Amino acid sequence: MSESLVWQILYWAWVASEVAILVVTRTREGGGEIRDRSSLRVLWLVIVVSITAGIWIGETHRHTIFHGAWWVRPVSLGMIAVALAVRWTAVLTLGRSFSANVAIHATQTVHKTGLFRFVRHPSYSGLLLVFAAIGLHTRNWLSLAVIVIPTTAALMYRIHVEEAALREAFGDEYEAYSRRTKRLIPGVY
Repeated sequence: MSESLVWQILYWAWVASEVAILVVTRTREGGGEIRDRSSLRVLWLVIVVSITAGIWIGETHRHTIFHGAWWVRPVSLGMIAVALAVRWTAVLTLGRSFSANVAIHATQTVHKTGLFRFVRHPSYSGLLLVFAAIGLHTRNWLSLAVIVIPTTAALMYRIHVEEAALREAFGDEYEAYSRRTKRLIPGVY
């Protein structure tokens, strides 16, 4: 199987999984207290526009990342594979507590095991790594920036909204968890 085919499979598996997450896990009225503040809409809009523009730039401009070095694409392939493993593990670990929109369910608790021992938002860590992998795959610095910067900004807004809801719902327990666990990168941020 060619590297290009593996990339396409992983990329489209990611796209399909994000659509499935949106459809299957989105909390509807009466299913929990929704506190999304339009962050889901903002995030999806920014992701679609940034990735579309970034891929277009990568396909229509010369390869500037390390002068288009051959090894950049296999590195991006490894990154997207790790990113999907992290994202999907986090989503599956949360199970019914995971929702596409920011919503607090009556039976929900603060999850502190598995990947959540290392970062508070491992599904978003995986998502950021997906964006970086897609940008790197284009082998163009501008394309990488167009994909990573806006999506990271939208994700930071999303995290702000989510953490406000979690602090309100879980109070001191979430505050204590926040003090000892980084947001996205273990030991760093």
